[in-house]
Amino acid sequence: MTHVRWIRIALGYVAVVSLQVGLWALFAPRSFYDDFPGLGMAWVNVDGPYNEHLVRDVGGLNLALAIVVIAAAVTLSRPLIFTAVGASLAIGVPHFLYHLVKADLLDASDATISLIGLGLAVVLPAAVAWVTITRLEPSPAH
Repeated sequence: MTHVRWIRIALGYVAVVSLQVGLWALFAPRSFYDDFPGLGMAWVNVDGPYNEHLVRDVGGLNLALAIVVIAAAVTLSRPLIFTAVGASLAIGVPHFLYHLVKADLLDASDATISLIGLGLAVVLPAAVAWVTITRLEPSPAH
């Protein structure tokens, strides 16, 4: 697999996750609070009372992140890739660390699954940055 294809797949994964969280939280905030991530698991409601404003903001911010990540995946513009990676890490690192510290709120299997997904939200953007720096040729100046 070429590095360009890998960058697009990694950014695509980040965008899909951001779209899923964003759309669900923005348009069905109570369901997101009660039922995320689905499949019989509920990870949000274990950490405090429901706040519609907060959940809708999380949804909108994830949609904004998805837009930037999709633009980076489509254009493969180095500055846009670094912007998308920076934005992804700005939300991903503190989110991962929070859930790492609060892992006891979930049972062991849910905590493990949650931390794997949140870890991917850190590892994939960091890997995209590395591959972009080391393998992706800069675009010619316009």
